[in-house]
Amino acid sequence: MVTHVVRVLRAAAVPVALIGLTALAGVVLGRVYAGDLLTRLVIGAAVGSVLVSVATRRLPSWLVAPLSVAAMAGWTLWSLRLAANHAELPGGLLEVTADAARNGIPRLLTAMIPVEPAPDTVLVPVVAAWLAGLAGAEVALRAGRVLLGYLPPAGLYAAALYAVGPNAEPAVGATVAFVAFAAIGLASPPSTATAGDDPAASLTPRVRAAVRLRLAASAALGVALVVGLVAVLGPVVAGQVDGRPVDPRRYVEPPQVQTLDENPLIRISGWALHPEQKLLDVSTERSGAPDPPSDDASPEPEPEPGASSGPADTGGGVRIRLAVLSDYDGVTWRVGATYRNAGRILPAATPPRDSTVGTVRQQITVAELSGRLLPAVATPQEVSGARVAYDPASGTLIRPEGLTPGLRYAVTSAEEHPDSNLLATANVPAGDEVARVLRVADGVPDPMRRLAAQLAEENGAPFARALAIEQFLAEHYRVAADAPSGHAYPNLSFFLFGPRNGGGQEGTSEQFAAAFAVLGRLSGLPTRVVVGFRAGGQGPVLAGDAYAWPEVLFDGLGWVSFDPLPRPKSEPRPVEEDFRPTPEDPPPSEAPAPTVEPSASPEPVAAPNGPPNSGRPSTVVLVGASSGGLLLLVGALLLTLLAMRRSLTRTRLVQGDPGQRIAGAWWEVTDALRLAGRPVGDDLAATEVARHARQALAEARARASGGNATGSTATGEGPTGGSAPGDGPTGSGDEPAVDELAALLNRVGFAPDTAAADQAARAAEVATVYVANLRSARPWWRRLLWSVHPSPLHRARQSRRPN
Repeated sequence: MVTHVVRVLRAAAVPVALIGLTALAGVVLGRVYAGDLLTRLVIGAAVGSVLVSVATRRLPSWLVAPLSVAAMAGWTLWSLRLAANHAELPGGLLEVTADAARNGIPRLLTAMIPVEPAPDTVLVPVVAAWLAGLAGAEVALRAGRVLLGYLPPAGLYAAALYAVGPNAEPAVGATVAFVAFAAIGLASPPSTATAGDDPAASLTPRVRAAVRLRLAASAALGVALVVGLVAVLGPVVAGQVDGRPVDPRRYVEPPQVQTLDENPLIRISGWALHPEQKLLDVSTERSGAPDPPSDDASPEPEPEPGASSGPADTGGGVRIRLAVLSDYDGVTWRVGATYRNAGRILPAATPPRDSTVGTVRQQITVAELSGRLLPAVATPQEVSGARVAYDPASGTLIRPEGLTPGLRYAVTSAEEHPDSNLLATANVPAGDEVARVLRVADGVPDPMRRLAAQLAEENGAPFARALAIEQFLAEHYRVAADAPSGHAYPNLSFFLFGPRNGGGQEGTSEQFAAAFAVLGRLSGLPTRVVVGFRAGGQGPVLAGDAYAWPEVLFDGLGWVSFDPLPRPKSEPRPVEEDFRPTPEDPPPSEAPAPTVEPSASPEPVAAPNGPPNSGRPSTVVLVGASSGGLLLLVGALLLTLLAMRRSLTRTRLVQGDPGQRIAGAWWEVTDALRLAGRPVGDDLAATEVARHARQALAEARARASGGNATGSTATGEGPTGGSAPGDGPTGSGDEPAVDELAALLNRVGFAPDTAAADQAARAAEVATVYVANLRSARPWWRRLLWSVHPSPLHRARQSRRPN
């Protein structure tokens, strides 16, 4: 009986070791997963794969693999169903399986840590564990090569360690257990021969001695080789013990978004023109919300909509956030997010010290809102009904597959309410941690700098500065739904200081929020712009509810929102009444000029034969002559610049060999981008410059159309859609094929003598069409200055200088 038990234990030692080695990979990988579902599924795959091989050990080897794969398919489908139910994902099993098989590896490596067990994040580990157990069992049990059979589980274990990288503590305990399981299997290896049999017993003594000598020599050589490898590699491995492992996520690109999702601020003007468009349906429940702040202490002139002092509130207003834009380069506000695939539970954010937190639960149904950005009240904590990717830095959510009509999802958010009593004395943070939201790009117009300095001059406290900017914008400007989109420095300068009768001093919430954020940064406030919707707690959300608002970061209070929009039925005051920038060079004397009392006009008398001052020209003649001379001088200068520019273009596109003409066409395109305010760096490749050129033309057309293009772009018909200009290599219609020009330039660069005359002519045609299209999308006054701007002449002269 004892002998039978010993025999069973010895027979079970290797299968148990293989199960343990394979299951430990799930234990290691489970350290970056939420919960223990993945670990349990991998352990089940390890047990199932090894037991199938044990149960079929008497069958032919060719039959084992199909049977094991069939069992693996069943276990995998059951695991995917468990994971889908755990993540509360909609859809049938076939749909979930297809999606997981298509996106399993990239989503696993781009998922946010802790990773939620979902079909696409458990498929690869479960299948890999089953295959490793199958391969190890067949080699170790059927062939009797135990050490060789350890290779598949060991490879799986190493892959799990690599996938975890620096995102978890060192797996010391799991590694010790791995060595222990390996020792158990090696201590009782199975043998294909009968116990006590000597394979060399039937040989002659001489041959038996030779065989044993050869085996001893091989064993000694193997031991020497192992010792040598340990001596050589031991110090290297030991030196990496305290090193930080490589994170494989750095090599995988996270989910990306299109231009409209990276900068949804440009959609405000398009939505303002179609205010009745239904974007969402919302149902809101709020609990634990504090009392609404009082008017004197709140950064908003009116209490925040939807605040309630009761234990629960199912109605009231709510502010739904679409995206947070923190990066500004003087031309465009961008989200600048790094999205990571997330599960139903999002990483918890630490609330500010001096704020209270309420819970907001929403059921949101998408109607006509397009793009990938997923609306939610800040800060989202749990999302069900939709697969999401999340940027913890900004709190922005996206659905990588894009929004579709009828999509229904639920969001639970932690709504933060700062203590308004502390705002007046609160400071703002500084340093590298907030440098991103304090950065002011080069090229700020001087009037904007002087306005920020004047508003901050008598307001030393940060909150007082923010209130001064908010009040100035609310009292001096008005909202216009048909105002064109744009928030670059020139657009903001025209919004702030342009003539009121010429379209200045009015805009949408895009200009109000962007101007507040820029003026705030100029006065030392960390600011950002948020795009979202202001709507009731229940019912539809329309395009007219979309707006943008600025936020300022305060120590201990977090991000506090401001509302620089004018109050209803208020009449804006002229900007000149308050904005009087101090001249840089004041006059030497402030004494008022003497005044002359008007006198009565004398009676007319008969004029003498000649004028009284016939010896010198009159004042009118002098003024007219000087003005005419100045106009002639300016006209001559403009004509000279125009002639020189046309000569430069003709020289580039017509003269020289084909290679020089192709290069000249490329110079025309890059000069046009610089004239349009979208210069390219010298470090970019030609294909990258071509992509930049297409985007610049698309954005210029969108701005020129007053926002109409933004609405079509969201559906794929515009700058980022399938009909974007120059999207193909040859273009279509009057669209410039800048990609084709880039290809010609690369050919000239690598094979200068292969360019033909027809290729040079084609390059000139592409450059001419692109420059004309980009110029036509500019404002009329910029089109007038386009042909006489001296910048291309200056660049051409610099390019001819010797290095």
